[in-house]
Amino acid sequence: MSDGSESDVEEETEDLLEDDSTTTASTTAPTPPTPATPSPTAATLNRRRQPRGRGGRAAGVSSTDLHPVDPNTNEVVDTHLSVLEKRYRRFLDNRHERIYLVHPELRTVWTDLDARIAKRAALVPEAAVVAPADKDGPAGPPRMAAPPTLLLRLLPFQEESLAWLLAQEASDLKGGILADEMGMGKTIQIISMLLASDKHPGHPTLIITPTVAMLQWLSELTKHTAPGTLAVHVHHKKTGRVTDAADLARFDVVLTTYALLEGDFRRSTYGSVRKAGKVIEPSVLQNVEWHRVVLDEAHCIKDRSCSTSRAAFALKSTVRWSLTGTPLQNRVGELYSLIRFMRLDPFSYYFCTQCSCKSLNWSFAGQRSCTDCGHRPMDHFCWWNSEVLKPIQRYGGFGPGRVAFEQLGRLMNLCMLRRTKLERAADLGLPPRIVVTRRDMFNEEEEDFYQSLYKESKTRFQTYVDAGTVLSNYAHVFELLTKMRQAANHPYLVKLNMAPSATTAADSMQVLVCGICHEEAEDAIVAASCRHVFCREDMHLYLSSSGVDKPQCPVCFRPLTVDMNQPTFEPPNPTGGTAARKKPSIINRMVLDRWRSSTKIEALLEELYRLRADDKSIKSIVFSQYVNFLDLVEWRLLKGGIRCVKLDGRMSPEQRDNVIKAFSTNPQITVFLVSLKVNPAE
Repeated sequence: MSDGSESDVEEETEDLLEDDSTTTASTTAPTPPTPATPSPTAATLNRRRQPRGRGGRAAGVSSTDLHPVDPNTNEVVDTHLSVLEKRYRRFLDNRHERIYLVHPELRTVWTDLDARIAKRAALVPEAAVVAPADKDGPAGPPRMAAPPTLLLRLLPFQEESLAWLLAQEASDLKGGILADEMGMGKTIQIISMLLASDKHPGHPTLIITPTVAMLQWLSELTKHTAPGTLAVHVHHKKTGRVTDAADLARFDVVLTTYALLEGDFRRSTYGSVRKAGKVIEPSVLQNVEWHRVVLDEAHCIKDRSCSTSRAAFALKSTVRWSLTGTPLQNRVGELYSLIRFMRLDPFSYYFCTQCSCKSLNWSFAGQRSCTDCGHRPMDHFCWWNSEVLKPIQRYGGFGPGRVAFEQLGRLMNLCMLRRTKLERAADLGLPPRIVVTRRDMFNEEEEDFYQSLYKESKTRFQTYVDAGTVLSNYAHVFELLTKMRQAANHPYLVKLNMAPSATTAADSMQVLVCGICHEEAEDAIVAASCRHVFCREDMHLYLSSSGVDKPQCPVCFRPLTVDMNQPTFEPPNPTGGTAARKKPSIINRMVLDRWRSSTKIEALLEELYRLRADDKSIKSIVFSQYVNFLDLVEWRLLKGGIRCVKLDGRMSPEQRDNVIKAFSTNPQITVFLVSLKVNPAE
């Protein structure tokens, strides 16, 4: 549904509510209070329509207005809340009666939820139910033993989820949302379900993942399933793409990424520009009749209107699963994308109030009448918006909003399973989480730089305030805040990102840093496979001591191809050519002889040394929002004798997979540097 149409429907609803509230006030209002002690209940009931504030609530309406307090007893007054609920219920009843005439199936939607939950529970086969560990205690959720083709023992809560997953697929829902907290093995739970389910020849399972997780899925499928159990295909890049739907249908499991799914959908829907003009390219993923579609990190489709979401909605499948540790990140409305992907009836559908028209998609496409029934946009509404989203946006946690929250909870009980590490700590056997906040003071040089930057930023911000243009200069304000945050990490993040005119010639000159000794490269050579730079002598020693036929790059762990007889590599001219198109690493932009560490980097190094005081094999993960800061941290750790690897958005899927494997399997690599900005859907 377009934003404009939804706003129109909301305005119509508000008008009806206002008319009804005015009538109610005139018939039920108490004796007018004296001006000295105004009644919050009467004031709210007699309020005329006011300008709307952000979030849908009337401007000037506070939580006290919606849930008033008696000034004498300081207790919550229930009168207004009950009247508000009755008024809203009366409006819904009147509108629902009109809708039920053409859509009688909607009359028992909420009352049928409990019955649907009970029906799903009955679909778990009795022979597959595992008895609870404590036979004298209350019976817990049904548990199902892992299939014999799974080469891994499931934890108790994973056995419960296996039973739940199979029951969901056998129910009328045909799928659901697995929302276990991150790190609880959602991948293994889905693999166990694949092995425990019957195969459907010609109708494989499609698993859509972020780029960084695709090869991890392949590794888990290969490692934890018996050989020959599942035929798995990676549908990615030109070398792995299959152009014929019949060829894809031969596999049991197909792995692909959100980026490829969205690109194929966009080219098949809108076409792509070629020399011969715009060309519509059919999407092989949209042409396969899948038995099951699994969305890993399903919050990637939280925006219902984005191209990735529409591509996922358009897939043809019998069963649909969403895996995410954060089904709701910012707003309740984000849940609709997961409900819409499941095609959950009636919550994901649009209904017409004049006829039996019912559609998953907004059927207007810029027209003045519905393409299915011919009625106006105002005659159509989305059940999710009407019953869940709009009451919560308008009333929050009070009155009708509270009722909507309760109904939403019942709906989630029907289609979602979520457990946290704290709830299942006994099953996981994890140590308790300890959060320590360390506060360090700037040194004198850092303090001077930060205060100078702060004063400059304050002056610029005050300029926007005086001109009344703060909102129109939001991007510039955000830039000022970002610079101060970067300066707290290391002054180089600000200094080396300034315009060339603000830096000296020596500072702007690109320096080649060896990937082995981490000093300025002498007699530099370049690896052909990944273009990393090394000292010729260091590379010779590395190759002679590696002891393997096919060594890996010591920086990115890709297969290493290097010509030891190549001429000395010279840094490109930073003022022109291809060097001007791509900014070099911050390490190559700084003068190594002038290197100064920062308080934050040294504090990190101190903590890592402390952790490894008794056990040198302890592994750590360091997160940062800034890739350049990770470059500085990596360089400092390597200089300090701590081997580390780094994962950021500049890496290809193969590089990411190699880095993860190196950290997992190499005991000498003890620190993993990860960028928070690694795009999960790229």
